[in-house]
Amino acid sequence: MEICVRGYTEADVSAMCAIWNEVVREGKAFPQEEELTAESGRAFFAEQTHCGVAVDETGAVVGLYILHPNNIGRCGHICNASYAVSPACRGRHVGEHLVRNSMEMGKRFGFAVLQFNAVVATNLPARRLYERLGFVQLGVIPGGFRSKDGVYEDICPYYHLL
Repeated sequence: MEICVRGYTEADVSAMCAIWNEVVREGKAFPQEEELTAESGRAFFAEQTHCGVAVDETGAVVGLYILHPNNIGRCGHICNASYAVSPACRGRHVGEHLVRNSMEMGKRFGFAVLQFNAVVATNLPARRLYERLGFVQLGVIPGGFRSKDGVYEDICPYYHLL
């Protein structure tokens, strides 16, 4: 599968919402519990510093990321990102393309650090990818994530200097 990552357009929002909502419904990675509607998705993606979409050779959106400040003021140089890959395309390096692009865009927007606040400890594919790309784990927050089935799982914050 050939992947290209580019900035999103209005025409991508429906596919972005569908992929985002799949991850929300799975209840294993995102803190959000509410799914995006066409209207709330349009507003959500527009308020980010940048959104990237991964498209395959047919032009179909197969993944996305959002990039935004992690905090404000004296910590405003740190950005945060979230990634969503269509379940049908997982294991095909789509996530790696998204993470690498978000790191480039983070730099382009003037951020110095990319930080992930809450990587679920059992999300081993994501953790392996981040570590392979040079992200540093900051520790473990016991029970920091409530999964869809109500079980509390540990989370692992990560960072990477841009």
